[in-house]
Amino acid sequence: MAKTQLNVRVDENTARAARERALERGMSVNRYIEELVRQDTGEAGHTFVEAAADFMKQYESVFTEEFGAAREGRGEPAGEGRDEGRH
Repeated sequence: MAKTQLNVRVDENTARAARERALERGMSVNRYIEELVRQDTGEAGHTFVEAAADFMKQYESVFTEEFGAAREGRGEPAGEGRDEGRH
């Protein structure tokens, strides 16, 4: 993707905070600001949802094995019958 230069003016405290946060995260101020804008526009949220969906697909059999019987109305609900001595 082509980059476009964007010049903004902020007060010194905001500039300092941006530099510090970028440094803490190990990235440039440009990258830090870019990520903030992406988060604000929802791109990060979409990425999270896609990653979560991929995770669920990858581990679907594990979830079905663990929780499937309870969800389908068979057997006992997940979590019951475990650690019986803790009641």
